[in-house]
Amino acid sequence: MTTHYDALEVRSPSEREAAQFATLPQQVAHAQSHAPAFTGILKGVDAAAVTSRAALARLPVTRKYELLALQQSSREAGGDPFGGFSALRYGAAMPRVFASPGTIYEPDSTRKDYWRMARALHAAGFRAGQLVHNCFSYHFVPAGTMMESGAHALGCTVFPGGTGQTEQQVQAMAELKPAGYVGTPSFLKIIVDKAAEMKIGLPSVTRAMVSGEACPPSLRDWFAGHGIAAYQCYASADLGLIAYETEAREGLVLDEGVIVEIVRPGTGDPVAEGEVGELVVTTLNPDYPLIRFGTGDLSAVLPGSCPTGRSNTRIKGWMGRADQTVKVRGMFVHPGQVADIARRFPEVLKARLVVSGEMANDSMHFQAEAASIPEGLDQRIGEAIRDVTKLRGTVQLVAPGSLPNDGKVIEDARSYK
Repeated sequence: MTTHYDALEVRSPSEREAAQFATLPQQVAHAQSHAPAFTGILKGVDAAAVTSRAALARLPVTRKYELLALQQSSREAGGDPFGGFSALRYGAAMPRVFASPGTIYEPDSTRKDYWRMARALHAAGFRAGQLVHNCFSYHFVPAGTMMESGAHALGCTVFPGGTGQTEQQVQAMAELKPAGYVGTPSFLKIIVDKAAEMKIGLPSVTRAMVSGEACPPSLRDWFAGHGIAAYQCYASADLGLIAYETEAREGLVLDEGVIVEIVRPGTGDPVAEGEVGELVVTTLNPDYPLIRFGTGDLSAVLPGSCPTGRSNTRIKGWMGRADQTVKVRGMFVHPGQVADIARRFPEVLKARLVVSGEMANDSMHFQAEAASIPEGLDQRIGEAIRDVTKLRGTVQLVAPGSLPNDGKVIEDARSYK
């Protein structure tokens, strides 16, 4: 299984970085001219100058809730249902339209392996000439089509099992003898349990590509105990494949078609390597050219490279959600406000707002790592808290490295009993 999908996976990190940032200016310019939403979002940006991570980090982050709001307002006005984010229009170049909860609409494309899932399937051991039993949904959401298009790009045949009808899934697997399963891990466990109940063996199913929900090590080991090597991937309807697991089982390797940054929640500021933050993804897909798209998911970069020889950056995988907005004494407090407060003081290296007490009787405690503590710093921070949030809060200054590395900018420690 150590054979790589293509040479892109093993090129040097410097070669990859140079290639991606040579392509990025064209993608930014393309988004500005072909995706009307980015005409506004990137107004005044010199696309030719976006040739480095530092330059990319100066562009605004567009988060999923903002994309949804723009789509909704555009639809309400009788305009583009995609909110100006798609470079494609209805017609032969857009064979399907999908819907994700919200509702967010996503365009399909005639481009081969449009969501780039073949790379993840290959890393999971799927090969040309095999049958793939696809149990992701084909209804409304693109998950089924995402996996099917990747399997076809590998040269596989696909059985579109979809969701539900567990006994029929077992029967089809027993009779068609697929090489493996793709779908959610929970549904695979249901199928395996049902097969045991029906006293039907599924010896051909020796591998699985699972996604859409967590697959903890205990469940992965349970699959292994039933002869199935299950691998995870991290993908979204907007971006396609973002990262995938390899046989090394050491984090997830980033896909070759995206540029990933990890930023402090509520900001667009990249964090230090290894620090937990929000995944912000720039896709090199010209049909749906999302530039600095905030996924709302937390993760962190792992040091070093994958033992399988794949040289791209690895991330830890999904570590929670970055949207930590809370309501305190009737007022919403956002991660971006915590960042605004911290930016006012060059001494503050990292900040965390802890909300404690009981609902309707809560209190805010602003914890800040400080490189130095000049006299009156805590008082000035307290005044900034009041100015930004319109609420009062206490201030605790701590030594650098004292705050947890968990991606939390706001910790809700209140009792909800």
